[in-house]
Amino acid sequence: MKEELLLELKDAMKNKDELRKNTITMVRAAILQVEKDEKRELSESDMAAIIAKEVKKRKESIEDFKKAQRQDLVDDLNKEIEILSKYLPKQLTKEEIETLVDNAIKSTSASGPRDMGKVMQALRPEIAGKADGKLVSDIVKAKLA
Repeated sequence: MKEELLLELKDAMKNKDELRKNTITMVRAAILQVEKDEKRELSESDMAAIIAKEVKKRKESIEDFKKAQRQDLVDDLNKEIEILSKYLPKQLTKEEIETLVDNAIKSTSASGPRDMGKVMQALRPEIAGKADGKLVSDIVKAKLA
């Protein structure tokens, strides 16, 4: 994935696409920072998790910019999300998440809201980078209530 990001960065520079260049530079810096901090080479899933976190940050910021009536910044963030989404695995649908949650509840023998942590821990490997944690958490909470 790092090589792919580097090639995309070079392409963005050649085409003078500032937004794409800045977005890719930022995500490469985030990946390199984690590698430096943890003193290890990141796996594809680790990099996908970092990119997913960056997408989540942007989605949260969109709401604030909408409230401030800054459509120009909302448009830029949506473009950045589109650029970053190329590097994420296919996202799970709500129905697929519900099926995974049902299976996790059965496998952990969860019976109520107190067992939410067990269910989320069982789901974590299956949803990593493929689904928004808040959405999954909401679905688990609803099913356990």
